[in-house]
Amino acid sequence: MDNTRILFVCLGNICRSPAAEEILRTITRKAGKDWKIDSAGTYSGHKGELPDRRMHAAAGKRGYSLTHRARPVSIVDFLDFDMIVAMDDDNYETLRMMAPDTESENKVVRIRDFFNEDRTDTYVPDPYYSGREGFEYVLDLLEEACENIANGKRNS
Repeated sequence: MDNTRILFVCLGNICRSPAAEEILRTITRKAGKDWKIDSAGTYSGHKGELPDRRMHAAAGKRGYSLTHRARPVSIVDFLDFDMIVAMDDDNYETLRMMAPDTESENKVVRIRDFFNEDRTDTYVPDPYYSGREGFEYVLDLLEEACENIANGKRNS
């Protein structure tokens, strides 16, 4: 039994990370993998909220059901997960500062490490202040990265 444990992290845990959580969960279930997948935010202001309605709608059009309730990252996450995937450099740096020890710090990776090699993007942008196209673009990036995570393909 594969017991891989992955946590996705963005700022508020209402757009990028819950979408990544559900995308990877969908991919791994279809592949017969039993992974523990969750998401959290480095900011606790949205604690308990469902994903942003615009992300919920965009993801729903692609067949993903976002039901995660926002929560902040906790120190326990560094013990409970094998890999903690940051959506951008700010969250990456915050997570590394939060890590209780070097082993935990080494669990923190950037999502860009899982983009296809020909992609020039260096992070998943926060679509919160963008239009519909921003949410679609984020889903494109997350689907690509999650496929690569599920297949063990890392570019760095």
